[in-house]
Amino acid sequence: MGTREQDLEGIGAVYGSFSIHQTSGEDDLKDADVGNAVKLTADFEVGPATDGSVVLGKLVDLSLTDADVGKRVATVQIGGVVTLPITTTYPTVGDRIVGGANGTVKKAPALTGYDPDGGNIARGTVISVNGTTECTLILN
Repeated sequence: MGTREQDLEGIGAVYGSFSIHQTSGEDDLKDADVGNAVKLTADFEVGPATDGSVVLGKLVDLSLTDADVGKRVATVQIGGVVTLPITTTYPTVGDRIVGGANGTVKKAPALTGYDPDGGNIARGTVISVNGTTECTLILN
């Protein structure tokens, strides 16, 4: 039996469809954002992950085209194994993540007495880090 390549991103994948948040009448997500981290912005609505935000998941598809403002639907992987772009403070294996700037993720801050009433905002478990460009994690 030959050696098999690892392909973890299909394991436990769970997807959801969401509306796209708009700023000044323009969709906050474009085709170039596919593959980036997203956050909830309102009921059933998503936008790019921002610094310190709770990460909902990975944007995997957008319906229609960038020209179809206000009509598109975002498909987001909300569970399973995903690879997302990272920014400083870079996570390491075993860390949890929060949103970074512009659809990236970063290492979650240490737990403190100042965590929000809804609980700690960290998500996932990092299982691999590719330098300073991306990490693979289990969204749980």
